[in-house]
Amino acid sequence: MASLVASIVRWVGLIFAAFLVIHVIFTVGSANPANGIVSFVKSWADSLALGFGDLFTPSDEKLRVLVNYGIAAIFWMVVSGILAKVIRRVGGAS
Repeated sequence: MASLVASIVRWVGLIFAAFLVIHVIFTVGSANPANGIVSFVKSWADSLALGFGDLFTPSDEKLRVLVNYGIAAIFWMVVSGILAKVIRRVGGAS
């Protein structure tokens, strides 16, 4: 059971990071912000960025999104990986 929960946590972290990376790609690639897919991804990415969305404030918007949302994506991958390991260890010990 612990292995299943750990896998779910890992996948959720991967999906969150994917939303952030896709937002970075859309921004750097100058995707149309009025497009439904682009605005949907941006709304999720804004929520998932937590406090990282305005961590660095360079004048270039593309660089700002690349750095801040990139850090947020790395955060989700690292945190979900650590949580998955902890869940597996705790679950295996019982």
